[in-house]
Amino acid sequence: MSNILVNASIVLYHNKREQLKKVIDSFLGTQLDVLLYLVDNSADDTLKDLAALDNRIIYIFNNANLGYGAGHNVAIRKSIEMGIEYHVVLNPDLNFESSVIDSIYEYMQNHQDVGNLMPKILYPNGENQYLAKLLPTPLDWILRRFLPARFTQSITEKFELRYTGYDEVMNVPFLSGCFMFLRTKALKDVGLFDEDIFMYMEDVDLNRRIHAKYKTVYYPEAHIFHEYERGSHKNFKLLLISIGSSIKYFNKWGWFFDKERKNMNNKILKDTNYV
Repeated sequence: MSNILVNASIVLYHNKREQLKKVIDSFLGTQLDVLLYLVDNSADDTLKDLAALDNRIIYIFNNANLGYGAGHNVAIRKSIEMGIEYHVVLNPDLNFESSVIDSIYEYMQNHQDVGNLMPKILYPNGENQYLAKLLPTPLDWILRRFLPARFTQSITEKFELRYTGYDEVMNVPFLSGCFMFLRTKALKDVGLFDEDIFMYMEDVDLNRRIHAKYKTVYYPEAHIFHEYERGSHKNFKLLLISIGSSIKYFNKWGWFFDKERKNMNNKILKDTNYV
């Protein structure tokens, strides 16, 4: 265990096995010494046999759906207890070349001021996913969530930093939680995922806390593939969860008066020459 350099976790919830095997193989193919936690929020433990795929997999059955952030916290706490320098948060619907982990590890080793890193994220067909963003205002969230895309094009262009071209390294206040390469030192400093936020917005909350003290970097030199189902746009129950999480987030940080949000957003807009 003393040789482990990077831990990772995937939170399970009745996922498809073939999908899970893709991300498991992607992570475990690295040249680094690693451990992978499968934290199962499912109602039963039928996915436990996935641990037999590799002796570097540790399966944890929660016997309850703790939520996305809380599930990852189970594994992150173990990384901190073990003194592991990095912990990677992975969605179940990812796949990537195993060299991605090696490349990011090297970058993080050479940039000790970075607390979280997200690579370029692509759809399976190779199209870009714009997941490096400004911190949302309530108006941003409401308009982009409930109006057709043709009415919010200019808002989205700015909010998702699309005008940058997504080809340069950027220090961004909001990075997607689908892939987070986290420095555990930063997590010990600012705290883990807020477990009051069941799912959705927990990544915004954590990244902005890290961003206040460290760099949170969009790193296009490495890329991954993400199926990105956008469940809250298709499922009414998930929509209600998304709304509830957003209310908790804005109650915590401020609805219309959030000075830190304004300062962080203005800085990235200035750094990226937004006109």
